[in-house]
Amino acid sequence: MDIILDMESSTPVDNTENRQIARAAGTVMIAIILGQIFSLLSSMIITNAFGTGIENEAFNASNRLPDILYQLIAGGALASAFIPTFTTLLTRGEHKKAWLLASAIANLITLIFIVLGVVIALFAPWVVRHILAPGFTDSVKFNLTVDLVRIQLLAPIIFGISGLIMGILNSHRSFLWPALAPMMYSIGKILGVLLLSPFMGVYGLAVGVVAGALMHGLIQLPALLKLPERKYTLTLGLRLPDVREVARLMGPRVLGVAFVQLNFLINTRLASLMPLGSVTAIAVGFSLMMIPEAAVAQAIAIAALPSFSTQAAKGRLEDMRGSLASLMRGLLLLAVPASLGLILLRTPLVTIIYQRGAFDAGSTKMVAWALLWYAAGLVGHSVVEIVSRAFYALHDTKTPVFVGVAAMSLNVGFSFWFTSLFERNGWMPHGGLALANSLATFLEMCALLYFMRRRLSGLEGSKILDGFGKACLAGGVMALALWGWLVLTRAASVWITALGGMAVGIVIYGLLIILLRVPEMQLIFETIKRRLGKKAV
Repeated sequence: MDIILDMESSTPVDNTENRQIARAAGTVMIAIILGQIFSLLSSMIITNAFGTGIENEAFNASNRLPDILYQLIAGGALASAFIPTFTTLLTRGEHKKAWLLASAIANLITLIFIVLGVVIALFAPWVVRHILAPGFTDSVKFNLTVDLVRIQLLAPIIFGISGLIMGILNSHRSFLWPALAPMMYSIGKILGVLLLSPFMGVYGLAVGVVAGALMHGLIQLPALLKLPERKYTLTLGLRLPDVREVARLMGPRVLGVAFVQLNFLINTRLASLMPLGSVTAIAVGFSLMMIPEAAVAQAIAIAALPSFSTQAAKGRLEDMRGSLASLMRGLLLLAVPASLGLILLRTPLVTIIYQRGAFDAGSTKMVAWALLWYAAGLVGHSVVEIVSRAFYALHDTKTPVFVGVAAMSLNVGFSFWFTSLFERNGWMPHGGLALANSLATFLEMCALLYFMRRRLSGLEGSKILDGFGKACLAGGVMALALWGWLVLTRAASVWITALGGMAVGIVIYGLLIILLRVPEMQLIFETIKRRLGKKAV
């Protein structure tokens, strides 16, 4: 993962920090890739069992609500507010205050999730009818969705504590077990389908979601228990300044996450009014796009936030600017070819991954159509992931939130506009939902880069643009090669087309990056040579 480093780091301190981020990002990337493999496997098993029929439609709609609750409070919102505050206390040596803060936040989010869970469980029919899926007019599908919502409401309570543990461990530069936690969540869903669904149907999958949430937290406990000076206190800490600081930072972020989740909710609502399978198609298509986004952008972002927070706490904004520029450059070198590869190989990839059992050729066509438009937004999603973390490290959650709210507001308008446009042209309308998301995210990326450039008095733009230009040049040639491969293997096995296409893309892009003398490649070779030398000794 040393690809994210720049050969021309401005200072020894900056270079050391970048290398630390790179090592952590490499660890996180490996763990996230494992997680994404299991996520993909769980998706394959789920679609094999339920296809894009009523049960899977009900599950995907019902699963949206627990996910919204988690993301709203304990997901990105809490992490973006808690980690900078917690890291600042650790940097100052105020460990008792840090653990008191962690205890208070743990107690608060548990209490909040229990109350929300009880209220939503009582009003679940109204929530499904008026918020989640108004298009589910069939009584069987409607009642099934209500039942699944109630079962899965246990998951956010568990995820709340688990998400906080992730923040604590990341603040201590412990990344491996938190990064492996999503894999356990996927394993829970797999076990739910394989062990419970044969006699419980899709209810077994919902139970698997809760079991996966529990496993998500348990895998992190050993690492938490090894941390020094840890101490749990039974307090809500409402009068503690640090708790109020987290609340202050969370306020805007919760608003931002709410708008993001509102968009997902609107997409689910709109898709529920479209042909059968549309809800599942956008869910599966988005999850496929998120595989490379998670493996690359999320890995870098998770590793970078504690380092950014430390640099910001020490007032080293010049070092932070250099680190961010190096990360952005490496990110673009990885995200551009991934986006192009997904766009061109979408149909054979969806075919070999999902097309079996209840998932037929029609399902493949629907998912591949959604993936086409989601993949176009991969670069935007990846850049937003990194730049937003830099704002959080600066204790600024307002700027990314206001930008996100504006972008997601546009997304809502784009969703109605593009679905209508697609329908008028005879295209599957759910593709318009994916395109709306990609365009809005691209605009969000542009705005965030503009404000971050002002905040850090520059972004070393020439360095970033140089990397982006080389990524586009190499990616363009790679795309032509992939197009030729698709034509050449038109009559061949879909496995040859998909796997061979991936190999062709990797080889062509890699060779061109070397020929273009991209510094990151030289650094990778030097790192490999150095490590092999150490082993030889």
